[in-house]
Parts: sequence; C-alpha cells; structure tokens
Amino acid sequence: MPIIGPFAANWENVEQFQFRDDDLLIATYPKSGTTWVSKIVDLILNKANLEESQKCAIFERVPFLECSGPGVPSATDVLNKQNLPRVIKTHLTVDVIPKSFWDKNFKIIYVARNAKDVAVSYYHFYRMAYGHPEPGTWDEFLNSYMEGDVAFGRWSAHVKGWWKIRQQKKILYLFYEEMLDDPKREVEKVLKFLGKEISEEVMEKILEHTSFNAMKDNPMANYSTFPFMDHSISPFMRKGISGDWKNHFTVSQNEKFDEYYRAEMADTDLTFSM
Repeated sequence: MPIIGPFAANWENVEQFQFRDDDLLIATYPKSGTTWVSKIVDLILNKANLEESQKCAIFERVPFLECSGPGVPSATDVLNKQNLPRVIKTHLTVDVIPKSFWDKNFKIIYVARNAKDVAVSYYHFYRMAYGHPEPGTWDEFLNSYMEGDVAFGRWSAHVKGWWKIRQQKKILYLFYEEMLDDPKREVEKVLKFLGKEISEEVMEKILEHTSFNAMKDNPMANYSTFPFMDHSISPFMRKGISGDWKNHFTVSQNEKFDEYYRAEMADTDLTFSM
C-alpha cells in the first residue's frame, strides 16, 4: 500500500499501535466523507454541545492514526496518551491495519463513496496537500489512481476489503451518496450502532452543524488551521456533492474507467450509485 513519506517515517509506531476495546474507529478511503462522519460522531458523543466541539479542530478531536509530519506530534503519540474512549480516523486498508485490530472488539464506522467522485476529489486534494507527489494532469492522475499508484492504494481494494470483513467485526458500513440523500436517516443509523439516544432538538443541531455549508465555513471542521495544506489552490471542502465527476471525465476517460471498474468489482456484491 503506497503511503506518503512523512507517514512512512512513523510506520513502525503505526504497526505497533494498540487498539482498545472502547475505541471507535472511523475508516475510509481518502475523500469519502471522513470529516463529515467524524463531525457527526463527535456531536453525537457530546450531545451537540457546540462549545465543546469548537474547543479544537476536528483533526485533533479525531486523530488520524497514520498521520505524522515535521514539527508536530504523531497521531500515535497523541493517541497513546489519551485515557478516555478514543475516536480514531484511518485510511488504512484492512491488510495493513495494526495487528491489535484483530485482537479487540471495538466498533468501526466505514464510509464508502463512488469511485469516480473520489478520483476527482482526490486529484484536487493532491494539488493542495503538502507531502504528496505532484499529481500531473487530470488524465495522468486518473491513470495513477486506477493503477493504485496513489496514497493508500487502489480504491477498489480498500472498499472491498472493509466490505468483506463487515460481518467478522462490529462494522457499520455507510455510503456517502446515501448520507447526501437523507442525512437524518444516516445519523439515526449511527445512533443505533453506537447505542445512543438523543432528543429531536439535538438531532436538528447535529444536522444543521454537519451540513456541508456549515462545515465549510467552520474553521474547526474545514482544515483551514491544518498546517500542511494550501487552500488557495483548492479548498479542503470543495463541493460535497455526488456526480461532480461528470464535469471532469471525458467520454474516452469514462469508457476506459467503466471497463476498469467492471473488472475490479466483478468479484463482489458491493455496489455504488454513480
């Protein structure tokens, strides 16, 4: 699984990371709704206490397991010092997740997004996030993405790997497109999975403050305080829609990708709305 250099430098600590039975893991392929679900979970756990949730950025409230960079503490160091039940984010594939994952019985929320929209969003992320190789042209990046020559590897291997183990582990498998279609329904799924109950008033607050526009304007959610991104090139939160791939894929790119997609997904019953 390819990974960027600053993360690779801390890889030994990631491999040796010890999960706990009271952890909650949010796993996704990049650009698939990770921050959105992290914010939903954070507000559920603190009953939409906005003052509490605004004390620090979402990337501090939900540390990114494999994240490491110059001049900042690694997420493994931060997490190892936390005593309270931890909410952890990861983009790792199931075959490289720390060994302790398999020994514990904690809950996991996985979010998947359709491959074409992920490709577009990931391209723009590569353009603005430090530490990543230059993405080249959109066509060059799309080829790299299909070949798995991007950080965290092939989208297909990622979504299929987590789908395959969803009945072995306590996994709630969500879809980005379904979250867009009916946010309240999907929040209710998360509540049920976590065994939480909230009032209608708290639900309305959660829906309001996890809408795309609210998060895009919230410096504690939009990564504007994260030191390794250039938002003048492309904002971290760009559009938050489904189907934007249609504005980027040429006819020939779409035909090539559809052929690739059929081959990659032929061995699974996992399906997506495009």
